[in-house]
Formats: sequence, C-alpha cells, structure tokens
Amino acid sequence: MLNDILKNKSKVFLLILLVLLLVGIRAFENQLFYDPFLVYFERDYKTLPLPEFDSIRLFFGLLFRYALNTIVSLGVIYVLFKEIELVKFASILYVIFFLILIVAFYCIIYFYADQNNLMLFYVRRFLIQPILILLFIPGFYYQKLNK
Repeated sequence: MLNDILKNKSKVFLLILLVLLLVGIRAFENQLFYDPFLVYFERDYKTLPLPEFDSIRLFFGLLFRYALNTIVSLGVIYVLFKEIELVKFASILYVIFFLILIVAFYCIIYFYADQNNLMLFYVRRFLIQPILILLFIPGFYYQKLNK
C-alpha cells in the first residue's frame, strides 16, 4: 500500500489539493456566495418562516457554487480514473442533476413555502455540497472493475 502511494505521489498530491479546494469552498461560503438560507438552516428552521431573498441572486449564487464544486469534483474523477470519457459522462450527469435540483428547489420554495422545510433543506444540500462525487466515484470504480 505504501509503495503504491509513493509511486503515485503526484496523484495523491493532486487529490489532496482538490479536496482542500472543496473544503475551501465550504469554509468561505459566507464570503463567496449569496445564500440567505445558510443562516436560516443553522437555526430552528422547522418553526421559522422562510427568509427574504432575491430569487435571481440566489439562483446565480447556487449556480456558481454548484459549478465550482462540479469543476473540482470532475478534477477528482479525472485524477482517479484518467479517462476523459468518464469526465464527459459525469459532467452531463452534473448538468442534468442541476436542472432537476434547481427546479425542485424553486418549486418547493414557491409552492410549499413553509410547509416542507426539511425537503427544501435536503434539495438545497445537494445543490451546495459535492455529494454527487460520493456516488460517482464508487459507481465508476465498480464499472471499471467489471470491464
């Protein structure tokens, strides 16, 4: 195991760097992105009304954060598998998931408002956190093993 790590020093370094970038995105979320739901979900959101927000700014804030997480996640996939086809496939999946999640996010906000805060919490979580990479890496690894 240690020999494998020593042989792939640059790969390990790049993976650590990319993970640190994901951590940096999370650490500086308050400064980088417009998202009034950050503070809202830190409190007792089940009893509080939704915060005031600018829909356009919120959309672009979510898009920017999702795009940053996606770019770094695609970098992780490339470093791990060295297959551009997997990166292309994953990028298509990321776009599809973004479209589905952003529509679901705004539908929940506008049609369910204060009724479904927990569902809003989880849909937003998929938009702002790089959770999809946790699904893609094992899936791609399993696919690679079965080739």
